[in-house]
Amino acid sequence: MTPLAERMRPNTLDQYIGQKHLVGENAILRLMIDSGHISSFILWGPPGVGKTTLARIIANQLERSFYTLSAVTSGVKDVRDVIEKAKSSRFFSQANPILFIDEIHRFSKSQQDSLLGAVENGTVTLIGATTENPSFEVITPLLSRCQVYVLKPLDDNDLLELANKAITTDPELNKRKFIIDEKEAMLRFSGGDARKLLNIIELIANSESDIEVHITNEIVTKRLQQNPQAYDKDGEVHYDIISAFIKSIRGSDPDAAIYWLARMVAGGEDPKFIARRLVISAAEDIGLANPNALLLANACFDALQKIGWPEGRIILAQTTVYLASSPKSNSAYLAIDNALELVERTGNLPVPLHLRNAPTKLMKNLDYGKGYKYAHDFENNFVNQQFLPDKIKNERIWKVQENPAEKKMNEWLQFLWKGRY
Repeated sequence: MTPLAERMRPNTLDQYIGQKHLVGENAILRLMIDSGHISSFILWGPPGVGKTTLARIIANQLERSFYTLSAVTSGVKDVRDVIEKAKSSRFFSQANPILFIDEIHRFSKSQQDSLLGAVENGTVTLIGATTENPSFEVITPLLSRCQVYVLKPLDDNDLLELANKAITTDPELNKRKFIIDEKEAMLRFSGGDARKLLNIIELIANSESDIEVHITNEIVTKRLQQNPQAYDKDGEVHYDIISAFIKSIRGSDPDAAIYWLARMVAGGEDPKFIARRLVISAAEDIGLANPNALLLANACFDALQKIGWPEGRIILAQTTVYLASSPKSNSAYLAIDNALELVERTGNLPVPLHLRNAPTKLMKNLDYGKGYKYAHDFENNFVNQQFLPDKIKNERIWKVQENPAEKKMNEWLQFLWKGRY
């Protein structure tokens, strides 16, 4: 029997659920379709939000020839064969065919290059579908010839509309009576994915023999056993979640930081990857406001390798909360970037003679090291002397930020340098 998700695939825009920002009244794709003219574009969104369905609906409503390729199974020869077929099947006044490429992000550079000419001269109108950011996965020449439209996960209202439509209009399901008593588990397990939702309903339908079937949170959870997390360690979600994690730490929100940590843990992220990011965050975002943060993050990385999993999650959690709750400073981070910019601007300035190493007699005769004052021979282990090259001797590179630790450091520097800091 044809799967429920396929039986419920809409044929017109009016049957299409979700993506109102693209296909709703006066939305961009709706207006293009109604006008009968579309240009090449890429649909970017998570699985199960209707990318393939939308492409088929567009081809049907515009009455265009529709060719489809899967990036997983097609090579350069397949692309060229389809383009030749499109050329030969097109009559003089006929609109150009639509070439739909699913998972276009999996196409190699050479495969994408083979599309360029056909897209540019209008042999085909390209519709690509991708779950990955096209900016990273689609070559620039092809991307510049395509508009990118972002499809969003279906919200709860969209999913409920689809569920009710399935249990009332599907010829197989409406032979029985389905009642949605509780919706929370069904929506949670679906995760904004229409295909998952319909698969859940079909799973329950196949596992229940009664004429009247009540869909409850308990039944859904029992049938699914566990919540398969939407987390691709090489994909867009991976980078979005780690970004949210680090930004929550930087923003001093321990609740949000621990939530995003849990998302990564539940999704099977490599614990060492998380620990490495915590070490970076400790230096970049907490910095000199709390130098102990870097020590703790480094200890977290070491302990994780000794302890292993699943107990390692506790160490990650402790470090995450500590970093998120610590005072913040990026003064050291800004200082090294300022210094690099200064090096770029001024070039390789000579080291002052008194700071140079003088391991040989010749170097001593050239005054290498002459006049250098050994700081520990002076009061407070400090003596006022020049350490920067002459040309930039008055430059300020590290700038103190407003936190108790750095204020204390700056007060000491002001005492020593009498005005420079």
